[in-house]
Amino acid sequence: MKFGFYIDQSRCIGCRTCQMSCKDYKRTDKGQNFRRVYEYSGGSSAHLGGDGDVYHCTAFAYYASISCNHCDNPACIKACPTGAIVKSLDTGIVSIIESKCIGCKSCAMACPYGTPQFNEKKGVMEKCDGCAERLAEGLKPICVESCPNRALDTGDIDELRKKYQTTLDSTAPLVSGKITKPNLCIKVSRHSKETESRAGRLVSPVQDEEVQNV
Repeated sequence: MKFGFYIDQSRCIGCRTCQMSCKDYKRTDKGQNFRRVYEYSGGSSAHLGGDGDVYHCTAFAYYASISCNHCDNPACIKACPTGAIVKSLDTGIVSIIESKCIGCKSCAMACPYGTPQFNEKKGVMEKCDGCAERLAEGLKPICVESCPNRALDTGDIDELRKKYQTTLDSTAPLVSGKITKPNLCIKVSRHSKETESRAGRLVSPVQDEEVQNV
């Protein structure tokens, strides 16, 4: 099995229920978010002139709910100087061995998805482990179960790609998956842009700062 996530951007409304349920379930420290929801938007709307209500509109917005992608080629593992980050041969889940972690944050700097999070109280890095204890009981991760629009799913990545008929693993504002090979598959919304697109900008950091203060 190769554990992975599925995201349906056409269903995601940016409510951040997945983000907050994860935070509550994992009891993460202030500023730690194992799952984050990003808003990407752009375009404009302009009145075409005259007396009519005719506009030319290219405005768009969509969301990306992102956690650890349990990559096939994890940048975090290569960056860790103590071997504290490991990838399970059985499930493909990437996890951190706290007893080996020295809190140097090298993994956080290397990960293109911002996955590893520093726990100020413990002085170590922490991250999504796929809710391993729930998986062991045959349950889905808490983020998947809590999504009101069923925009998330998880399981064997090959089965997810077959089930949802998509192999796409990146859209703007996410980086290309060519290097780390994330175990992620995405169903795009009609507004979604390609990874290298500069048509929009990330507009949610201010909102995320408010969430992090919880």
